[in-house]
Amino acid sequence: MSYLLGLTGSIGMGKSTTCALFAERGCLIWDADLTVHQAYRRGGAAVDPVSSILPQVIEKKQINREKLRKIISEDPTILPQIESIIHPLVQQDRQNFISANPSSILVFDIPLLFELNAEADFDAVACVFSEPEVQKERVMNRPGMTKDYFEMILSKQLPVAEKVARSDYVISTATSKTAEIAVDIIVKNIRRKLENA
Repeated sequence: MSYLLGLTGSIGMGKSTTCALFAERGCLIWDADLTVHQAYRRGGAAVDPVSSILPQVIEKKQINREKLRKIISEDPTILPQIESIIHPLVQQDRQNFISANPSSILVFDIPLLFELNAEADFDAVACVFSEPEVQKERVMNRPGMTKDYFEMILSKQLPVAEKVARSDYVISTATSKTAEIAVDIIVKNIRRKLENA
């Protein structure tokens, strides 16, 4: 029997770092963003359907994410159309991952887990968080990030306080030590549950 742990948190809160900590402790990681990136690549499942609505974002038979990001920033009606293509592909990939990995602790890195009302799909949800000023500094240091795009992303995400309140576990990424301690506690707790199942 696998244990499905949803991992969420707003942009720049430290999900990738936290996933690495879970992986070091023997957990298997599924990354929603990576799945999307693969769908956008040459030969990816999203290329043809996206090209039918936005042919201008296709370059060398793959989706130019910078161009797509710019169009989404300028026209809010585009995002729901892209999501209607991407979300079913991501859902299918996630199911394939679960089927391929029985008897494991599976961690699902899903930034919009609560926004998609997906918490019922998991045995528990952990939320990663940091202070807003730390979050902003991390995000603005990313290549190609602009203040407007950062604010647009935040506008699509629930406030972190609400995510924390709805989660079974909370992981502070204030320091690497606080994150490590929290992950250790969670993994021990889940392994105990699996042993007693």
